[in-house]
Amino acid sequence: MPLIMEETINVDDLFGEPSSLELGLPSAPQSTKGLAQCLDEMRLLGCRQKVAWSRLGCIAYISTDGLELCVRHLQCSPTDGKWLLSDEFPLGSIITDAHGGSHLMHLSWNETGSELAVVDCLGRISIYSISMALNSITGQRQAIFDSSDDSNQIVGMMWLNTNRSYHAFQQAAKVNGRWAYTPFRRRPIGPFNVANKGALVCVTRAGQIRLLYQHPDSRWAELPAELKNTLYSDRILTHASMISTQAGILLATYSVCQKICLYRIHIAWNPPQWDPSNPRQVPIPTFRFLHCKIDMPCNIFSVNGPEDHTDHSSPFLNSVYSLAHLQIMPGQIDSPGGSTASPWIMAVFSKPLHATPEYPDQQGPPSVIARWHLDSAPQTFHPKFDEVTSNKSNAQPKPKIELHRLDDIHCDKYIISVDVVEHGTALAFTHDDSSISFYDMRTMTIFNGQDDTSMVTCLAQTGFQFPLDTPGLSIAFSPNSCAAVILDAEGQAQLRFMEHSFGSAAGLFDESKFSAAIAALTLAFSRGSGGDVNTDDILTVALRHLSSDAQASFLSEVYRALPVNCNFTTEQDKLMTHPYIPRCLSLQAALGFRGDLKRRITSSSVAWAILQLRHASVLFAYFLQNSKQGQTEAHDPEILRMIWGNTKWTLDFSHYIMAEIFDLTEQFESTFTDQEAFTKKLKTTNSLALLALLSSMPRAFLRFICRGLRGVHASFTAINPATLPNESRIFYSEICQTLDSSPVRIEVYEKFLAGVDSAVKHAYNSAGFGDAERPGPEKELLVNARIPAVLVPAVAILMRQNVPAIKSEINRKDIILGDYSWLGFGDDKRTVMYRKTRKVDALKKIPLQPPLPVGRNGRVTKPQKRRRCVRCCEVSGDTTLSRSLTYFKMVAKLTLLRSCPCGGMWTLENDSRPDQNGASQARSVLPRTPAMGIASET
Repeated sequence: MPLIMEETINVDDLFGEPSSLELGLPSAPQSTKGLAQCLDEMRLLGCRQKVAWSRLGCIAYISTDGLELCVRHLQCSPTDGKWLLSDEFPLGSIITDAHGGSHLMHLSWNETGSELAVVDCLGRISIYSISMALNSITGQRQAIFDSSDDSNQIVGMMWLNTNRSYHAFQQAAKVNGRWAYTPFRRRPIGPFNVANKGALVCVTRAGQIRLLYQHPDSRWAELPAELKNTLYSDRILTHASMISTQAGILLATYSVCQKICLYRIHIAWNPPQWDPSNPRQVPIPTFRFLHCKIDMPCNIFSVNGPEDHTDHSSPFLNSVYSLAHLQIMPGQIDSPGGSTASPWIMAVFSKPLHATPEYPDQQGPPSVIARWHLDSAPQTFHPKFDEVTSNKSNAQPKPKIELHRLDDIHCDKYIISVDVVEHGTALAFTHDDSSISFYDMRTMTIFNGQDDTSMVTCLAQTGFQFPLDTPGLSIAFSPNSCAAVILDAEGQAQLRFMEHSFGSAAGLFDESKFSAAIAALTLAFSRGSGGDVNTDDILTVALRHLSSDAQASFLSEVYRALPVNCNFTTEQDKLMTHPYIPRCLSLQAALGFRGDLKRRITSSSVAWAILQLRHASVLFAYFLQNSKQGQTEAHDPEILRMIWGNTKWTLDFSHYIMAEIFDLTEQFESTFTDQEAFTKKLKTTNSLALLALLSSMPRAFLRFICRGLRGVHASFTAINPATLPNESRIFYSEICQTLDSSPVRIEVYEKFLAGVDSAVKHAYNSAGFGDAERPGPEKELLVNARIPAVLVPAVAILMRQNVPAIKSEINRKDIILGDYSWLGFGDDKRTVMYRKTRKVDALKKIPLQPPLPVGRNGRVTKPQKRRRCVRCCEVSGDTTLSRSLTYFKMVAKLTLLRSCPCGGMWTLENDSRPDQNGASQARSVLPRTPAMGIASET
């Protein structure tokens, strides 16, 4: 039975009507359910993150009873294309077995978002990783081997960074009416695990620091050490925070004696560099400590306090305020020059929820934010030390760390969470009433959306904000901070998104505010792309709040910001290595997706087709490279199966283009002598095939594929089939037969593409378009799916010269009568029916087995277990790690292990969830499907 004054019970309510008794007792203010317990937990323990959002897009949170872990993610609905939160996926015994039924307290993802550390109430740590899908979690480290003692409770935790640099963007500034984005290469900050494996540092309540690290063979090891303290009582810690700097790890601790201690920690590895060619060599770490500073915050009202507290001088020990958050904040991160400002310490103090009005200490604000700047100052000694003879003639004293207290910030709400968001440019304070305030990291001024619209640093600065919603006591922000998940009072996950008026307010439109908002979204997408961060949250905001015209503006700005030069009439080899082309194409394809059973808008279809062509191009290039090097990996049956499916798909796509061009040529034949009628008819033509041929990017990929198919055929004819396994010989035979029976020989198709290439170049040259002018019309083709006026003559040459030139060298009947419904680009009845009944493996391009009809027992046979892309909703039959090491290495090399060719992450469908060991039991066989001319997987 709860106590009578617990959880804001009104005394009058105990006797019926509120006005039945007039006792003169003040009513307790309404507060969020569970807030008192939340404040107690924040006071007692620094690590209590109950929900965490991975940079890959996986949301992990602790169940209401504290015994289970659940994962969810954003996903696009295949029914209507709307984005929503996925179903809850409990991990079950994989967690309960690891922690022996202890309550879970804290979650923390590593920098890349692929590994999750789970901490229980006894300080035991288990580690899990995302294997093949966002909801496929496998165990790496068991917590059951850790010591079970309250003194081992974790009060601070930090993953070590990975040793890799990436592109970052400082800001967007308006120059001559256009936004200019400032990219730079961001250097990694150590220390690192020299074996390029996972490692994390944690601090316990008893003042012990632990380094958990992975050996090269993926085994986990631990390095413990004691923090040096002046008094025994200082070893009992409640909070700790760490941050990586160029000079080592900076650690701040807070003890029950209410002291803040600062340490600088170095981690040295022996050997300092790991040689992968020497598997017996195991790097061993050691700690080296430098105790920097001790500070007692004293009275929280001692700096910049309100007037009624200026004379209040009671020590902090007698104050009712308790530390709720301790965090070391990084200095300025996004800096093109590479220099960073000094980090600073932030502490949030909160008073009890039920304050007694008789005591003056309890009349202050609910929360107070205290800050300290860290400065390096030279150490000076008394002049008498100069008279002492030293063996080191040039000895210089080391600089010391000074803590400078800044003005306190008072908050009239309880702060339940403090998060560094927007890639380190803003601080988010979440309050008990569900409101979220954003502050500038450098100046701690609040963003109100009324700032200069000619300079953009983050979403919050331009007016993006979270509207008030269901209050919660645990929150996690999305990878790009424009969405959040809150656990409400019942422990249920609630999804929230940022909103913006986009310049429309009070019936008026402000172009400058609209432009700034689009620039902020573009900046966030560019930062996510440069740092390999999942951008589904940005895509969802764009689809929810932007009109179709505004989406086009956003997409065009993204292409310009990253930047992607859409002109590939020359330097086509850059297509294969450009890091941002897949990102832009994926965004473009997703913006036009309306569900499985609806045809994409034309610009979306163009982008999605290019992504599939790129997938095949990279696959063929990988295969040919291994074949030329004489590696037997290229002859693996699983790899050959993927080569076979992609060969069939790319050939059928090329035939689909030819068939549509033939139809268009016949439709335009009557206008060949009337240029005005030809141009007018072309403006109303909406043809994927024509756009794919005219645009330099897909045309270049088609030429890469032709080159790859020629190489694949040549490599097969040069191999002795008797040296191959039986299954490999079958696939070799099928591939050769598919190529030989094509109604268009590869060299003829290459000739056709070369003719189109020549026509496009001739049109540009005739119009006086050089390299500087060509990106404009190429972007119009690619992004807006419109044929620019400069390329109208190229279309005329294509239809009047290129098409007739190859008619005698092809089997036109087979091309026209071909079944292209499985490609999914048309809107005819056959294609719509195929979408309803069948699915094609997105990686292998092999149709998946559909459910069988109802049998005599009245049951419907289930389809093959599969993964689904959360972005494009395509599927894959690979639901387990391949039994073939060579196939696994290829998929990992092509970055297809966790993600779809479109860049979206995989998720296991409901009937494909793994067993308790984290591995699905699906298997594959390969029956023949004569009607499709290709195998189906079951």
